[in-house]
Amino acid sequence: MSEKSEPTRIPVPAGVAPAAQYAHVVMGTGRFVAVAGQIALDEHGELIGEGDPAAQARQVFENLRRCLAAAGADFGDVVKLTYFVTDMAHMPAIREARAAHIPDDRLPAASAIRVAGLVRPEFLMEIEAFAVVGEE
Repeated sequence: MSEKSEPTRIPVPAGVAPAAQYAHVVMGTGRFVAVAGQIALDEHGELIGEGDPAAQARQVFENLRRCLAAAGADFGDVVKLTYFVTDMAHMPAIREARAAHIPDDRLPAASAIRVAGLVRPEFLMEIEAFAVVGEE
């Protein structure tokens, strides 16, 4: 059994707005990575895709990709996705963006939770990812 370490915060990766990282990437034992609180902000902190769920989903998945990479992971390591959406009608856009990033149509476990609102009303979704990576 490997030695467990305290969770370590990963700095905001290049190209991801600090506000999109309010929960930061947390890395535990070197095998588990949690990326929480990803919203549709670009590297300048500007909202991408106001009123456009497809554009927001693409930006959120790009932010997830960058955060996973900063923690030494990628979408192939993702085992669980959680979607917080203001309208379940946004799910097709999320699924399309997910299909563009998850390799070989491998579908990790996912759950969607409808929420009344997010940090600001113009945000249509927030996505978090959990990944398992090999020992370093």
